[in-house]
Amino acid sequence: MKALTRITLPFGRSRVAVEVPRANLLGIVEPRETAEVGQGAAQLGEALAQPVGSPRLCELARPGQKVVIITSDLTRPCPSATLLPPVLGELAAAGVAEHNVTIVVALGLHRAMTAAELSATVGPDVYRRLRVLNHDPADTIRLGVTSRGTPVEILRPVVEADLRVCLGNLEFHYFVGYSGGAKAILPGCASQATVTANHAMMVRPEATAGRLEGNPVRVDLEEGVALLGPTFILNVLVGDRGRVLGAVAGDVTAAHRQGCEMVAQRGKVAIPRRADIALVSAGGYPKDVNLYQAQKALDNAESAVRDGGIIILAAECPEGCGNRTFEEWMTGGDSPQALLERIQKCFVLGGHKAAAIAKVAQRVRILLVSPALAGLRLAGLEHYPTVQAALAAALEALGAEAQIIALPHGGSVLPQAPC
Repeated sequence: MKALTRITLPFGRSRVAVEVPRANLLGIVEPRETAEVGQGAAQLGEALAQPVGSPRLCELARPGQKVVIITSDLTRPCPSATLLPPVLGELAAAGVAEHNVTIVVALGLHRAMTAAELSATVGPDVYRRLRVLNHDPADTIRLGVTSRGTPVEILRPVVEADLRVCLGNLEFHYFVGYSGGAKAILPGCASQATVTANHAMMVRPEATAGRLEGNPVRVDLEEGVALLGPTFILNVLVGDRGRVLGAVAGDVTAAHRQGCEMVAQRGKVAIPRRADIALVSAGGYPKDVNLYQAQKALDNAESAVRDGGIIILAAECPEGCGNRTFEEWMTGGDSPQALLERIQKCFVLGGHKAAAIAKVAQRVRILLVSPALAGLRLAGLEHYPTVQAALAAALEALGAEAQIIALPHGGSVLPQAPC
């Protein structure tokens, strides 16, 4: 009887376990822990006191100014309630009155958050004291057009503010390169036309995870946000349970680049070779709140699997697909090849997620473990009730000696296999 290794994968707010033949296990790929992990509050204070490419926020802000603080919605693991107090402290030190401060939740084109969700996101005390708004993609002001043809239409309160402060978490993003930075505003606070035009460039080969230079989506959105004027960021690297592992503050681009280096140092992990089978979790809630978000882990996992291999994705997805257009594309009966051809003929937001899954499905099989989605026939995905059952099917298909790699936090690692 083969010796077994028990592996647990984050699954919503809990975990699921799977037993893997020890001889088959190529490795468990986790993000590197940062060498110096301090207290979150201390790291935030240090970042705000030593901003990159910018004066301190308390020096940028002026009494009487209208300030908008932009933060993430519930689909992102950004610890907004932790980041807001030190930022508000900087503004108070500059003499900015709280009635001149508005917090905007950057929804992009995601659903609006409820009052209870907004309160939980920013913290009950801040929610009581300050004006907190959901982004409304229909209430925008046009600022111009980027050199790539994207109309720049940004939420009215963001445009009309004297100063913008963007909060966010830093991680790999499958076509913008990295999250964070100017992305809080575009697409976070942009119109549907702006988001669609910008995201249409995701089909280009340069639009990949971990790439900034020459990435058309990232370059385009930063060009658009530059039309707004002064923008300051506080971005954080987040570990398990929302723990702040690192922080950067300052100029919307310069500070972001320094933050991306932290992500790369933590998440670009060498593996000896591509495996036959990858066991992957997006990292649990909120990264697997729906399939729209959990999809991001597939692109990272793909780099750890050989052609013709199998990815087993464990994702709770209590909100189902998470986007109506995405669900229509995924359940419409098209093959992965047809979905890719369809998105290239006519880019549709939501459909782009289906196309991203289809791209992976053309190279590997994808076995999905998500009881919440079991009733839906999803293009390119095969349902299994448990990770153990999916692994048994994968070993039967690829052989009892198939090599297995595990990525418990697939959204936070980008495996680097030898060329």
